[in-house]
Amino acid sequence: MNLGSKETSFLIPEDLQSPFQRSEHSKDSVFFRDGIRQIDFVLSYVEDLKKDGELKAERRREFEQNLRKTGLDLETEDKLNSEDGKTYFVKIHAPWEVLVTYAEVLGIKMPIKLSDIPRPKYPPLSYMLGAVKLPSSVKYPTPEYFTAQFSRHRQELFLIEDEATFFPSSTRNRIVYYILSRCPFGVEEGKKKIGIERLLNSNTYLSAYPLHDGQYWKPSKTTRPNERYNLCKNWARFSYFYKEQPFHLIRNYFGEKIGIYFVFLGYYTEMLLFAALVGLACFIYGLLSMENNRTSTEICDPDIGGQMIMCPLCDEVCDYWRLNTTCLHSKFSHLFDNESTVFFALFMGIWVTLFLEFWKQRQARLEYEWDLVDFEEEQQQLQLRPEFEAMCKHKKMNPVTKEMEPHMPLCHRIPWYFVSGTTVTFWMALLLSSMVSILIYRLSVFATFASFMESEATLQSVKSFFTPQLATALSGSCLNCIVILILNFFYEKISAWITKMEIPRTHQEYESSLTLKMFLFQFVNYYSSCFYVAFFKGKFVGYPGSYTYMFNIWRSEECGPAGCLIELTTQLTIIMIGKQIFGNIHEAFQPLIFNWWRRRRARTHSEKLYSRWEQDHDLQVYGHRGLFYEYLETVIQFGFATLFVASFPLAPLFALMNNIMGIRVDAWKLTTQYRRPVAAKAHSIGVWQDILFGMAIVSVATNAFIVSFTSDIIPRLVYFYAYSTNSTEPLSGYVNNSLSVFLIADFPNHTVPMEKKDFVTCSTSCFCLNFY
Repeated sequence: MNLGSKETSFLIPEDLQSPFQRSEHSKDSVFFRDGIRQIDFVLSYVEDLKKDGELKAERRREFEQNLRKTGLDLETEDKLNSEDGKTYFVKIHAPWEVLVTYAEVLGIKMPIKLSDIPRPKYPPLSYMLGAVKLPSSVKYPTPEYFTAQFSRHRQELFLIEDEATFFPSSTRNRIVYYILSRCPFGVEEGKKKIGIERLLNSNTYLSAYPLHDGQYWKPSKTTRPNERYNLCKNWARFSYFYKEQPFHLIRNYFGEKIGIYFVFLGYYTEMLLFAALVGLACFIYGLLSMENNRTSTEICDPDIGGQMIMCPLCDEVCDYWRLNTTCLHSKFSHLFDNESTVFFALFMGIWVTLFLEFWKQRQARLEYEWDLVDFEEEQQQLQLRPEFEAMCKHKKMNPVTKEMEPHMPLCHRIPWYFVSGTTVTFWMALLLSSMVSILIYRLSVFATFASFMESEATLQSVKSFFTPQLATALSGSCLNCIVILILNFFYEKISAWITKMEIPRTHQEYESSLTLKMFLFQFVNYYSSCFYVAFFKGKFVGYPGSYTYMFNIWRSEECGPAGCLIELTTQLTIIMIGKQIFGNIHEAFQPLIFNWWRRRRARTHSEKLYSRWEQDHDLQVYGHRGLFYEYLETVIQFGFATLFVASFPLAPLFALMNNIMGIRVDAWKLTTQYRRPVAAKAHSIGVWQDILFGMAIVSVATNAFIVSFTSDIIPRLVYFYAYSTNSTEPLSGYVNNSLSVFLIADFPNHTVPMEKKDFVTCSTSCFCLNFY
């Protein structure tokens, strides 16, 4: 068999060919043509006829030759046998000797004895949850074993019944990828070139992926179990949204790193159930007490609120208004700003603490169940990145191992650190400037909305609930949500590029650096507007006759008639739900449309057989950072559900509903729409746990500040205990007590409404007069 781009099909003698029929074998088989050697990995490429085509062919020839030197078996499918007539497929098989060698190198644990420890039994009342339980054969697909790190010189200690099935497919593809990522393909410009990733980046190969073990819609006809089908049947079905997840099956097929993510997501969703129930109860309390709320009653009363003339909310264009025009807003505000607000803020402070503590226990139990107790960090994470090794020209002795290792001097890294820091600073400044721009938009269009709604006769009927403040808040929040999504798209690309340019030493350093950049940006991007509304809006307005102005042009924004808390609720609701809707649509339809279009373009020879490796080739690539974005999305949602939850007790409920659907969407994507990811090990959720801990601390502080400064509950309590003289209705007179009176004659000419009124005084909130 030739090794270059001119390779022809590998012919097997008739007596060694697969026992399957040719048509069935090509569609469903995960074996070489002999029907014996399992395909552990697949590489694909197309001959490049451009000027660098010969260079790419030489790289492939050298790379595949070095792969054979490591002991791997390769079999190439000619392009004439492919669906499009252009693509070559290189199938890779790891023989027994290669597997045992690298299993020892990677410290992979394998079974030595069947475990005699009984599995944990369900609690006594578990029969009540029978509907959500999976069958035992699905929940525990394999027996439990005592394990030890594999040693090729002590193979007799391990339970090796069949060499072909001793190493599961996830372990096999992990070993092969380890070899591929460190296999050299030549020396160019005095530097040693290594790794499949470099070949993929230069388009020398189109793709590199392990195969799924069969079709997802039907079981395999072979004796081997089709784990992909079992996952799709018991995990990826949307009708199973109420069922528990088959964590052991997920771990066996995708590896521990993906498995522990779904364990965390499932645990987080279970805990959200309690927060959602309490939040829903608080919302129902506000709904039931809305009509009996004394504050709303006084505002809506024509003899009380109808007689209170309020100062204009903007200069010249805005007119005086009566307090009872905010009747509906005051009632709606009571839904989220009532006595239960304090209780729910306290509850969420306790909930977030218990959430993290119980997760530590769940994670520790998972380490024992998945045999990760003495697992420090996978070698793939702590070992040098191939890109780092290729860029290093210096070596330095490791003080621990006493071996010479590649070393990058600090002076070579400083320029890239400077570029990275400058880029991050620029994007943070761009983000803050976008928020200021939206703030200016809100300030500039408020007067326009006020003038338009006042002059437009057709809007008179809706003025009682669709006020200029509401119109400005809704349009500003929607615009802010769109800007957030656009900035995220560009920053994701840039952050990956600048992290790569920093030349991190290990995979762990790379992921930590990228995680820090992405999280800081997303934190500021998603929450900055909420922080502004919660803690800054309406706090620096000034007072009638001496308002504060932004850039000496736009008058500082005041809170709406119903207070700032309801505006915070509106802002949080639009951004949170908008992000979830966009994310779910993108996650569900993007791979579906992409795969459909790719198959449609590839079917140029319908009479050809559509092989197992070609089916997977046409699927979407999950990528090394696929799980990173899943964690990031979950952590951002955790912030929405905790940081400002005192203003929106339904946030945990929306997060719960999103996660219930999101788990099945992720499962459906992984089993049907994506190529099989390379298996990797992990014993925890890593740096995300520290991020969650930090957000939990911040959430306790933000909710306390919302109750103290944004909510109206503290002023009502102060009036209740210190100023109320009515024992029957203690809050009677609170509305009038919360307002201050200003003499209209003292208004400067540039702020007084153009239309003259006979009013002598107007009222405004006490907070506006805090500098008077």
